[in-house]
Amino acid sequence: MVHLAPTVTLNNGCKIPALGLGTWSLRGDEGIRAVKTAIDEGFRHFDTACLYGNEKEVGQAVRDKIAEGVITREDVFVTSKLWNSHHDPENVEGALDRSLAMLGLDYIDLYLMHTPMSYKFSSWEPEDPEAATVPEFTAIDFVDTWRAMEKLLQTGKIKSIGVSNFNSEQVARIVNECTVAPVINQVECNPALNQRQLIEFCKNLNVAITAYSPLGRPNYYEKDPINEPKPALDDPLVLALSQKYDKTPGQIILRYLIHQGTIPIPMAADPELIRQNIEIFSFKLSDEDIQAMWSLNSGIRTSPLERCASHKYFPFGIEF
Repeated sequence: MVHLAPTVTLNNGCKIPALGLGTWSLRGDEGIRAVKTAIDEGFRHFDTACLYGNEKEVGQAVRDKIAEGVITREDVFVTSKLWNSHHDPENVEGALDRSLAMLGLDYIDLYLMHTPMSYKFSSWEPEDPEAATVPEFTAIDFVDTWRAMEKLLQTGKIKSIGVSNFNSEQVARIVNECTVAPVINQVECNPALNQRQLIEFCKNLNVAITAYSPLGRPNYYEKDPINEPKPALDDPLVLALSQKYDKTPGQIILRYLIHQGTIPIPMAADPELIRQNIEIFSFKLSDEDIQAMWSLNSGIRTSPLERCASHKYFPFGIEF
């Protein structure tokens, strides 16, 4: 049985499925298989980015399923992102065109500014996200980049624009100084970093929140338990709620994030995990259990962007 997520209406009237598949490290054949499996299970929302180096795989999987008659292009919501080294307003449309070509699609449903920080342009290929070296920063104002993104809406190449990894002051600046408000701010959000203040702040501006790393980073923790924050999947509270509701720990966490008003985008390659992740709309957590989940908040980020802490527009230097 295919399970379809309900949709959320954004501030421009476009609708986005309330749950998506994150694709951060899904590349090659594994990435294609994961997206195809997700489509077969009912996922209709897919999140990729220039940085991830997998737009080609995501696009191929979507196009293959369209060719099979499983979905139409209008059935799916595809997000991609403008990378930091492409912030110069003169490069914004070129970066979008490259993403479109990699995806093999006529349009992108949502185009996000990946962070408010700009790097020096060196090529259309983004920097290695795992590299320890600090990229060369530039001081391009993210408002100028945003205004270039606004112009893309007139081309028909994208339906909506938004931001990612923006703090409250940066979101407010876009809303107050620009013509088009972001439809979404995509940020890390999970039980350890519940973002309650930022969620409420953005809600008051009619800006939705997409939650990346909603389950933490269990794969990273398995490889480096000393330096990587432990995800909430094994927390005694989550395990107790898992037994209470007869759901997996992952399902408990995703349902909690839905209750919080976010749009989670868990990443998964395993078919069983993909199936479990979409089956979260048949139950609800009690108010008491939601409040109990708040106790897991530590404020610790799995993606603190520490190597960029000296950037003029580093987003994580204020409370939220």
